[in-house]
Amino acid sequence: MTTAQPQELDVQPTPLALLLLGRDADPRSERGVECPGDLPSPSDPDLVARARAAKEKLGEKVFILGHHYQRDEVIQFADVTGDSFKLARDAAARPEAEYIVFCGVHFMAESADILTGDDQKVVLPDLAAGCSMADMATAEQVAECWDVLTDAGIAERVVPVSYMNSSADIKAFTGRHGGTICTSSNAERALEWAFAQGEQVLFLPDQHLGRNTAVRDLGMSLDDCVVYNPHKPGGGLTVEQLRGAKMILWRGHCSVHGRFSLESVEDVRARVPGVNVLVHPECRHDVVAAADYVGSTEYIIKALEAAPAGSKWAIGTELNLVRRLANRFASEGKEIVFLDRSVCFCSTMNRIDLPHLVWTLESLASGTLVNRIEVDRETEAFAKLALERMLALP
Repeated sequence: MTTAQPQELDVQPTPLALLLLGRDADPRSERGVECPGDLPSPSDPDLVARARAAKEKLGEKVFILGHHYQRDEVIQFADVTGDSFKLARDAAARPEAEYIVFCGVHFMAESADILTGDDQKVVLPDLAAGCSMADMATAEQVAECWDVLTDAGIAERVVPVSYMNSSADIKAFTGRHGGTICTSSNAERALEWAFAQGEQVLFLPDQHLGRNTAVRDLGMSLDDCVVYNPHKPGGGLTVEQLRGAKMILWRGHCSVHGRFSLESVEDVRARVPGVNVLVHPECRHDVVAAADYVGSTEYIIKALEAAPAGSKWAIGTELNLVRRLANRFASEGKEIVFLDRSVCFCSTMNRIDLPHLVWTLESLASGTLVNRIEVDRETEAFAKLALERMLALP
């Protein structure tokens, strides 16, 4: 009997990818602050044992959530894994846990705080773990956009739909204006609901998910979509363009999924004959149109679980997940490669590393609450309203 060896993905690290694995604050990140404590050295050989000991000491007081894009060194300590909304719901289902340690990014921890009880404390191991996509839509910018829509005489017929990958402020805006939240799994249902409420949709903050869902799933044309650029007067659009559009897409994107190109798809098909191309709907429209399968992280995992032995797959999503899946299914003879030749880590997800997790757990075990994420009551109320509208979708 032979033991399957972990697969090496055909990627080369870029200087940027290596830089993004450091511990310094990223000035472009959502919160961009340093960890306010002394981190253990990443070379400490006892880190794993220290994490286990601290978690054992905390017992049922702590519940650790691990997003699919987290490093393996962190994911091994997660009580549950999943996408952002699944994890927030998992946290809400554990009312006995005093501490919810969210190994993800800031907006995810905010969602967990919104959905958990008042006596529960949500902790983010590194406050600089933000989200570039969430950064692309601030409360001030979105309020200005709504003023533009009001001046154009269309605000009353526009329904906002905000992607889960947005700040609590944006979710609250959505709730205040009669809109709903969506995930990459239920975006089609969310848009169908929105068009039953109004004539147009303002989709925040990921233009690609909005466009792909409208065109691929609802049968709209690309001409039905316009892109609102918050850095230009009036969003860079004329009143006629705003009035004529069905989908007003915010000019935002995922820095990871936006890297994949049509050339990436063509290249992998030439390199790996018979390959199935499976991508996330946050990818650009031409990439999605050229792929064989499109779906959320949960969809990607389930598709590979159901794939026949010996099948070949090129995956267009974050590298930590792709590498984990390649190793997981190697024993079944499934060949899984990364869609792009260059390393494509999610930089802010990678800020949650083992030293940060150990520091967090040891601090909590000693009775010191660190890095709590807390959404104010008014924001929470309106954001929760938008989330509840999503939960009520058929």
